[in-house]
Amino acid sequence: MSRDSSSRTRSSSRPGKPASAGSHVPGGKRQGVRYVTIDPDDQGQRLDNFLMAQWRDVPKSIVYRIIRKGEVRINKGRVKPDTRIRAGDVVRIPPVTRKEKPPQVKPGERVQQVIEQAIVFENDQLLVVNKPSGIAVHGGSGVDFGLIEVLRAARPDARFLELVHRLDRDTSGLVMVARKRSALRFLQDQLRQKRIRKRYHALVSGRWPDSVKRVDQPLLRYEMTNGERRVKVDAAGKESLTMFRSLEVFQGYSLVEASPVTGRTHQIRVHAAWVGHPIAGDDKYMDDASQKAFRAIGGNRLMLHARALTLTLPGEEQQVLELEAPYDQAIHDVLRRLRERSGSQAGSE
Repeated sequence: MSRDSSSRTRSSSRPGKPASAGSHVPGGKRQGVRYVTIDPDDQGQRLDNFLMAQWRDVPKSIVYRIIRKGEVRINKGRVKPDTRIRAGDVVRIPPVTRKEKPPQVKPGERVQQVIEQAIVFENDQLLVVNKPSGIAVHGGSGVDFGLIEVLRAARPDARFLELVHRLDRDTSGLVMVARKRSALRFLQDQLRQKRIRKRYHALVSGRWPDSVKRVDQPLLRYEMTNGERRVKVDAAGKESLTMFRSLEVFQGYSLVEASPVTGRTHQIRVHAAWVGHPIAGDDKYMDDASQKAFRAIGGNRLMLHARALTLTLPGEEQQVLELEAPYDQAIHDVLRRLRERSGSQAGSE
């Protein structure tokens, strides 16, 4: 494992700027003018995205207003939000008043230990974690902290740590975290071009039909009356494709492999439910009677696990990386009970 503690940008404050210069966010603290020299790793990034990374707690509307007013300059010239920054550019970042944030709840030592022990791969470009079920990938929406915040807290000297993709909070398994912006761009481009293979294991209700090997129903996100976000099969939705393969059959359940070709929210969960075989433990897309039956055999989590990843590592060598994440104890226990109940010993790890 390697750690990169070099600085991404060089910044300095120049004296003599009036305190009134800059934009305001009511009720917060002010910073002085900064001049940031762009590092090669940030080359090609849009200016607005670069500024949002610099000002994580400043609303987007204010970021765009500051640019429009000409307070942000590149090499002393006025710019637009979609201007691409280049290595060596000097960006003038004006003072901005930041909103005061309430004290954040920091991840405890136990959570940090769990996440560190779940790291399955790390080099100077990429970090991959076998995320436990129940931990969000990032904080927000009532979640004090997530996987990315835990990693940043454990690596205070890391210059860059960003999620390459996401998993639902209750889904376990492999999550990629980029350690360089160039790696983030490379891997997200690989995802868009469908060059990264993801394989999930899911325990679904009933016997999965061998004839169903692909589901290509379009998916539409919508909001329920209580504000909860859901996804449904709808002709107005986005094109979606999941490949399925039955791995093992039990009494009342099947273990399947799901390979999402597209990456829509809740894609595997909704496609499985549309076929008539929702994922066990899914409190959004499984009916109450099926949920009760699953709990009766000791089920206590969503039985969806990001099992394997095959990808090309960023960098000149272009090495292929293949990773596989073991199940957690909860999945092991449910599968053991189902095998005992079905009188089957096949398929154990």
